[in-house]
Amino acid sequence: MITPRCRSSQLSFSAFSRMVSVILEVACSLVAWLSLYAACCRWHKHRSWEWSCRLVTLLHGVAVTCLSGYVALLDGPWPLTHAGSPNTPLQIHVLALTLGYFIFDLGWCLYFQTEGDLMLLHHTLSICGMIMVLGLGKSATEVNAVVFVSEITNPLLQARWFLREMGRYHTLLGEVVDFFFVLLFLVLRIAGGALIMYAMLASPQPSWLLKAGGLAMYLVSLGFMVEICHFVRRKMLKKFPSWTSLRSVNAPVKTNGHLTAH
Repeated sequence: MITPRCRSSQLSFSAFSRMVSVILEVACSLVAWLSLYAACCRWHKHRSWEWSCRLVTLLHGVAVTCLSGYVALLDGPWPLTHAGSPNTPLQIHVLALTLGYFIFDLGWCLYFQTEGDLMLLHHTLSICGMIMVLGLGKSATEVNAVVFVSEITNPLLQARWFLREMGRYHTLLGEVVDFFFVLLFLVLRIAGGALIMYAMLASPQPSWLLKAGGLAMYLVSLGFMVEICHFVRRKMLKKFPSWTSLRSVNAPVKTNGHLTAH
């Protein structure tokens, strides 16, 4: 017969084993991203350190968007109705992979001092949120959904940077990348993020600390949105003179009150 004390000891040992497994998984993820970065630096010796880092970021963005999208949209549970539910093994794997990357990228940004306070705050909140979720053993459902709507624009953001470096940003391809970046950011990260945030706040299951962290992350997204709106405004103002000049060239010219033929 198993006594309550023995059952409690077994549960404690099981929880400890799961925590050790998660820590090892995150450590392996961190080592993997560091190794990939080192390999990129070796393969692209003629390029900058940032070039190699952004290659790693691009790969992470593509991989995690696919994985988190599969978990959120197909594997389940649905984040808008099951916020605060227990973590599934696949959710744990995806968050461990992402957590290792964010630790790597935050260290890189701090060392090279390439990012502003808003991006550093975003990385710090992301790391704290994922650590909390993996430690509590629940709420990975909504956090994984947040990862999906956040990372889906990352490949496009990196594509913009690479196009600039290669001198191809001011082309049709650059216009297409900018358009889809802004569109996906507003539709998924802002509108979709608001739905996830509402589901998290409305559910009694997630901890209040996680809710506060989620709200802070959404405010960071709104800060990014303000920066994107400024970018769109500047771009439109730059293009407006060219549009008006093109319109004046194509418009028929009046001479003595009559239209002249071109």
